[in-house]
Amino acid sequence: MESRHPLASEGRGISLRALEPSDVPQLYEWENRRELWDAGATVAPFSLRQLHAYAAGYDGDIFAARQLRLMIDLTDGGESVGTLDLFNFDPANSRCEVGIFVDDPWRGRGIGAEALRTVARTLGRVISLHQLYALVSAANLPARALFEAAGFAHTATLPQWIRRDGQYADALLYSMFMA
Repeated sequence: MESRHPLASEGRGISLRALEPSDVPQLYEWENRRELWDAGATVAPFSLRQLHAYAAGYDGDIFAARQLRLMIDLTDGGESVGTLDLFNFDPANSRCEVGIFVDDPWRGRGIGAEALRTVARTLGRVISLHQLYALVSAANLPARALFEAAGFAHTATLPQWIRRDGQYADALLYSMFMA
């Protein structure tokens, strides 16, 4: 029987769960969509071998690895519709960066905002996290709307922070503070 990760959680219509080896084919498809690379830090495709090694070595200990990947599943049917990445975890300052991906057919339905709210509640309760934050390109209007809908506030602007196609763009820091 599969054990439940301590940071796994359920929100309205979604659940967040630990990465499993069976997720590798879906990750391979998502991670290798070139049109999505500009939203993150990906600069080269991932091989199936790399993703299998990542999944096989994944222990989900955010304190040891300073990162955690959670799958976003629909509670009705269990279909995986995206990922939520926690990284740059800083336990000394009780903060963590978050990135999120929701597959095309599921965007615009509130799934991403619910996943962000759910992980924030869980991190605040389970590990007493104080701040969850994200860096978003100023030009990425859908991502900005997503973080605002989830309750994040624009707290800073980092001028010329992101380089794309030889041009520099501002990054916006979105933060959510837990009690």
